Amino acid sequence: MQQFQPRRFEVLPLVVKNLLILNGLFFLAQKTIGSQLPFSLEDIFALHTWQSQLFQPWQLITHMFMHGGFMHLFFNMLALWMLGSTLEILWGPKRFITFYIVCGLGAAFCHMLVLYFENEQLIKMFQSLSSFDQEANQYAFNSRLNQATLGASGAVYGCLVAYAYLFPNTYFYFSFLIPIKAKYAIPIYIVIELTSAFQNSAGDNIAHVAHLGGALVGFLLVYFWNKTNKKTFY
Repeated sequence: MQQFQPRRFEVLPLVVKNLLILNGLFFLAQKTIGSQLPFSLEDIFALHTWQSQLFQPWQLITHMFMHGGFMHLFFNMLALWMLGSTLEILWGPKRFITFYIVCGLGAAFCHMLVLYFENEQLIKMFQSLSSFDQEANQYAFNSRLNQATLGASGAVYGCLVAYAYLFPNTYFYFSFLIPIKAKYAIPIYIVIELTSAFQNSAGDNIAHVAHLGGALVGFLLVYFWNKTNKKTFY
């Protein structure tokens, strides 16, 4: 088993560096000028279901650069830096950015598919109400239908799975203390996400299906890219 080590000047490669900058600039805009604009940045750039009047095609990409809070941004960017840098050095910038975007798109598609079926029930229930009840519940209905999804987590989960697949014996540290190999750590994360997705707990605003979608697409990409070239494994 070889150990892959980036050269010092490649610790922050081009694509990862620019992704970190873009995410930082988007978050800065959200927290500074966002409240001063006559429109909501989340309404325009975050992802909305196809059934929402706020949905726009570009949101499939731009939602990956929006975040709900500093810790959301911090942990996504930390994972992108730690894992994405190695993947970009291994694959090169073109393949890595393709991988990152496709994982993000896969996560968005899976999430929106689940939202579509959930919202279809909501729409039918709302349409079955009388005109008076529809008017009384219009605000709550629109709030649910126009709920935004944002974050790079789907693409980052793709990176997690790819890293575990290519570097299975690399150690991760839970709580910065407990060492566990990537081939065990990442499946644990996936099981937690899968369990959370099925539980669908009240008040849980995390898009678990998007995480799973990004992980699935990431696995499929790295599997087929390396299917006939096992020598690229480390």
